[in-house]
Amino acid sequence: MHKRILILWVLLTGSVFGLRAQDSIPEKQIARTMEKADEKYREYSFSPAIDIYKKVLDKGYSSPELLKKLGNAYYFNAKYKEAAEIFKKLADTYPDEMEVEYIFRYAQSLKSEGNYADADRLMEEFKSLTAAYTGEFDEDYMDKIEKNSGRYTLKPFAYNSKYSDFAASYYEKGLIFASDRDTGNLARYRHTWNSRDFLDLYKVNADSVSDNKVVKLDGDVNTRLHESTSVVTKDGSMMYFTRNNYLDGKKSRDEQGIIRLKIYSAENVDGVWTNIIELPFNSDAYSVAHPMLSPDGKRLYFVSDMPGSEGESDIFMTDIIGDGTYGPIKNLGKNINTKARETFPFITDDGVLYFASDGHQGLGGLDVFATKIAFDDYSQPVVNVGKPVNGPGDDFSFIYDTDTKTGYFASNREGGMGDDDIYAFVENEPLVLDCIQDVTGTVRDRISNEVLPGATVMVIDEENREVSSTITDSNGNYFLQLDCSKGNFVRASRDGYVPAEEYLYKSYGKPRIIDFYLERDFVTGGFGDDLAKLLQLSTIYFDLNKFNIRPDAEIEIQKVIVAMEKYPSLKIKVNSHTDSRGADAYNLWLSQKRAESTVQYMISKGISPDRLQGEGFGETRLVNECFNGVPCSSEQHQLNRRSEFIIFE
Repeated sequence: MHKRILILWVLLTGSVFGLRAQDSIPEKQIARTMEKADEKYREYSFSPAIDIYKKVLDKGYSSPELLKKLGNAYYFNAKYKEAAEIFKKLADTYPDEMEVEYIFRYAQSLKSEGNYADADRLMEEFKSLTAAYTGEFDEDYMDKIEKNSGRYTLKPFAYNSKYSDFAASYYEKGLIFASDRDTGNLARYRHTWNSRDFLDLYKVNADSVSDNKVVKLDGDVNTRLHESTSVVTKDGSMMYFTRNNYLDGKKSRDEQGIIRLKIYSAENVDGVWTNIIELPFNSDAYSVAHPMLSPDGKRLYFVSDMPGSEGESDIFMTDIIGDGTYGPIKNLGKNINTKARETFPFITDDGVLYFASDGHQGLGGLDVFATKIAFDDYSQPVVNVGKPVNGPGDDFSFIYDTDTKTGYFASNREGGMGDDDIYAFVENEPLVLDCIQDVTGTVRDRISNEVLPGATVMVIDEENREVSSTITDSNGNYFLQLDCSKGNFVRASRDGYVPAEEYLYKSYGKPRIIDFYLERDFVTGGFGDDLAKLLQLSTIYFDLNKFNIRPDAEIEIQKVIVAMEKYPSLKIKVNSHTDSRGADAYNLWLSQKRAESTVQYMISKGISPDRLQGEGFGETRLVNECFNGVPCSSEQHQLNRRSEFIIFE
């Protein structure tokens, strides 16, 4: 990263040899030059490393290691346009050297330039190459971000400088923030990571001394190295802050020569910050930074690359026990932490965690995200806060006051006064943090395709507990909503049918349409029942004095055939009938022919003869009062010229 002392770690391996050259410059000279650049690179002195690598590249010398380190130096210094160009050269020239981390950084660099199509393609490649990738890739993420956008109005921050200003935190009635502005030191200690002055903590509008002006924080907090990202307890008595690994006036480096970051506490004594104490879970082997307190002040959140991290930097928490002791360290988990960078946590009084990440899907660089946290539950949806807070560059160190609906964040976007600037904002419309998914559909009979009014559709959680339910309307339609931050089953059921269900995975809440086609539970029908009625089929009718299968009857018989194919043990007896017109003996013969023609039709469609029987009953089982001699209409007589499909053992 660049001036903000974000937690980073970079692949430090590589050879200075194997360089391609257009001009004949002695290999030893190139090797010495590269060794000098690599030394700066290992120290995170990215600006001088960039200068050297670029000069070597401009002379026509190239190698995978040079391009990787130059691309990383640009990327971690937030020069995304230049990083994209170098990563493209790496991909084009040495495609076999494009390991997954470089694919990821190339994609993020392209996003910062607004090239979302190529960035998404690379992220799909990244996802396919690593099973360890924990982020959920949503093809519609840009639509989701757009839906969340427009909820904030940005305001100017009057205290920015031409340098770097960021990491605002609330202090009394004003703010504390980090800056590398010059406050008159005779010796200018340069932080060669980005060739800027070292960061100190400043306050503004925090008391009568600093009203309407920026002054350095009083006391022993600021030193000759970096101080940054602070949080003060609500009673103002204690502050936690980030500092470079600094001991007895000297920089303390680890075995790789890296100056790590640590969190310290300070006590407010008569308005002066003193009694600086290093927290016990700091280490010389990894960084610990960016402290944040829970609303009740009993829990400390922070960022680290300690063992057990999911990615390049993760958010952790620990309980504050007291007397300088702390509880076990807990990683917030894969829902929040990705294989990339999560950093700058902030928690509101109502339990919303805001943080910066370039691992969750965003608009480029670091974006600000939000999620609800309560009762050690870190599984709720992670939401991109959208534009105008987020943009193509780095957007981070977001803080928010729930009472005034105002807050601050920092960004390196175009048009700012310095490298990083603080922006004020007003929230006009609250973020929707609950993942609510609309689910609609229709419930139908699988065989007849008829809609099923009065069917029950319910949401079942992964513990098989009913969450909610609804009933289909007269058209068989239903509507319900569910919590899409968790997996759910949607189940449809109706008397006489086998229930059906579909599992919905955790998602971003895109509306779903789920149509259910329920199968009849024939066991509930029982022997002797009319299968056509169970299947809610139209009645099978015949023309006067005929026994051929009509086209409309053929459709309904086909549905019976489907049911028999579905249930191989099902046996059917076809009972056929006539109206009362004509002689009784003739009608008995005609009904028998109708039964036989129906059975033969079903046999011709593949149903085994031993599963079928047919019997004609003539005019002995009329469905109305149209007996012999009773005047009836043609429509009334038609109702008696029918076939039934009776289940038998």
